[in-house]
Amino acid sequence: MRWLPPESRSRHAIRDHIEANLDPVEDHQEITFLSTCYDFPWDTQRALELALVRVFGIAKSSPLLVRTGEFLERTQKRYDDTVLILSEMLENGYDSERGRAALRRMNQQHRRYTIPNDEYLYTLSTFVFEPVRWNERFGWRPLTGKEKLATYHYWKQVGALMNIRDIPPSYEAFERFNVDFEAEHMRFSEDNRRLAVATRDLMLSWVLPGALRPLGARVVHALFDDRLLDALGLPRPSPALRRLVEGALRARGPVLRAMPRRREPRLLTRKKTRTYPDGYRVEDLGAQ
Repeated sequence: MRWLPPESRSRHAIRDHIEANLDPVEDHQEITFLSTCYDFPWDTQRALELALVRVFGIAKSSPLLVRTGEFLERTQKRYDDTVLILSEMLENGYDSERGRAALRRMNQQHRRYTIPNDEYLYTLSTFVFEPVRWNERFGWRPLTGKEKLATYHYWKQVGALMNIRDIPPSYEAFERFNVDFEAEHMRFSEDNRRLAVATRDLMLSWVLPGALRPLGARVVHALFDDRLLDALGLPRPSPALRRLVEGALRARGPVLRAMPRRREPRLLTRKKTRTYPDGYRVEDLGAQ
């Protein structure tokens, strides 16, 4: 399944098409695909990486994540598997052949462990709200109300297909759940720190030589709020560094607004990955 964008090369063509022609409930898959893969591919990927790190800040969840060994011993593979499974559903549709295969694979992985429903709910909520919050901080244009609501309905349906129970019945209620859950459960443990450091160092290894990674770590920390940093046992950056990093990301906005819109979708399922340079089968993703 591929949803086609409007013909216009206007930088706001995707937004205008969504606002004029699509419904956030009935067309949530199409809206989420167009918004993510055309207007905000880089931003959404960074926001979902931040969502992953936020999950590491939940002390009651992190012991299981450490015990599986996936995030500490096979960090690159675990990252690639997660990205590809989620991307198969988003880019092809969760009701397509490949989307259903990815969903089956994800459910097979989760059935290996006993995971409380509220932890599933919290992780699902980060997929909705971290891209929204990233956009509020750094987006080249604001997400529209339709885009936000479509994201909620997209992940609500994915959650239902994962048999997650008691998904809050509205965008606002799910956001309250997200905020309240963090207030109750985001606190420090050594497991949190180990998971966060392993994932942070993996991401820095993609772009920096070893000698520059300590500086890179400080830059990454500047993107985290103080509650998350404390829960992960990571040092708080100086206010000056935080202003510098956030200012640099906001400076992308005017540049991107001046450019014509992306003509082809950025599809992560079509990119080579470090774990699968020669391609992959959906059935082989995840722990074997």
